[in-house]
Amino acid sequence: MRRALVCGAGGFVGGHLVERLKADGYWVRGVDIKFPEFRQTAADQFRILDLRDYEHAMEAVREVDEVYQLAADMGGMGFISAAECKIMRNNALINSNMLDAAAHEGRVAQYFFSSSVCVYRDMEPGEPPMAEDGAYPAMPHNEYGWEKLYAERMALAYARRYPLKVRIARFQNTYGPYGTWTGGREKAPAAICRKVAEAGPGDAVEVWGDGTAVRNYTYVDDLVDGIVRLMRSDLEGPVNIGSQEYVTVDELVETVARVAGKDVRIKHVPGPVGVQSRNFATNRIESIGWQPRYALEEGLAQTYPWVAEQVRGQA
Repeated sequence: MRRALVCGAGGFVGGHLVERLKADGYWVRGVDIKFPEFRQTAADQFRILDLRDYEHAMEAVREVDEVYQLAADMGGMGFISAAECKIMRNNALINSNMLDAAAHEGRVAQYFFSSSVCVYRDMEPGEPPMAEDGAYPAMPHNEYGWEKLYAERMALAYARRYPLKVRIARFQNTYGPYGTWTGGREKAPAAICRKVAEAGPGDAVEVWGDGTAVRNYTYVDDLVDGIVRLMRSDLEGPVNIGSQEYVTVDELVETVARVAGKDVRIKHVPGPVGVQSRNFATNRIESIGWQPRYALEEGLAQTYPWVAEQVRGQA
């Protein structure tokens, strides 16, 4: 039986990944600085460890064959904009500790690092899709992206110097049930689902900026399938995982409202928007048989009812 460590197992993607690995027959240790917030963990063992501490990182990697490093201090655009120093320090500590611990544990053979499309520059809507090497010359839009880019290079350096097979995925905006939906760290799909759930007929839903920023969103089950396929492949270097369905933020609101069966208005307000667009190629992940199974409206049909239930429970 393969033994896997999932760092960030108390979080959204990490929790879904634990479930997938268990379904695939793995023994799984989950590690996080907090317990899962919305459901019980599926991990065989769950440990509360602060991976900014090197001794905790060494404890986490003991006697596992594969490491999935998803632990990060992160959130939506509001949090990324306001907490850049905290993000850079905490994530740099976590990533350097985990890589070094995995390299020196002796048993770890495979290492997965969750990077982000935040490593790419700001793009114009409609630009040709950017392949993975388009991250250089480097010009990430925010400090979260700069830290991710540095962590990628660190992971590849360790792969050159140690018997460690490293796989790196650059995540798109990911959504689905059991994710943060309020409090400032939520991503746009969860935030919009919450706002629509809270809205009455004809009420206004606030959107930061003018609503024209273009995004693509990946349903969590599709992302997890991409992670697993990537780890079992021979692809080296960073790999984009995500859909090719691009929508404006206003169109995201309209889609959520349609799923909810609500008639709402959009009110544009000042706030951090981030990049205008990111258009990137997914040829590499598709080369190993991956395709997204959920269109945006289908994924939101899975997500909105869960968020609406949380809103009702808080009322």
